[in-house]
Amino acid sequence: MRILFDQGTPAPLRHHLAAHSVSTSFELGWEQLDNGALLLAAEQAGFEVFVTTDKNLRFQQNLSGRQLAILVLPFASWRRLRAHAGLIAIAIDALKPSDYVEIMLP
Repeated sequence: MRILFDQGTPAPLRHHLAAHSVSTSFELGWEQLDNGALLLAAEQAGFEVFVTTDKNLRFQQNLSGRQLAILVLPFASWRRLRAHAGLIAIAIDALKPSDYVEIMLP
């Protein structure tokens, strides 16, 4: 799968997703795009999954009709997420087009 990490998504998470192709919005020069433009650019570029920490995304954007699956992490701290990287990878592997999933972690 082609995965795009949003600005707040910790880049070290990519090392736990070795079976996938992971890019960050920063690497692509998309860090200045607002969420709507970023989601559109991601879909047009062929990304299948968007990983973010923006819990308000579903309230700020019309997500109906999107082919991009969206995974929302509960926080941006890699120190806290590291212990759950395996669960996050499993959640990503289970995503289907247009899914919207918020992961709950302790």
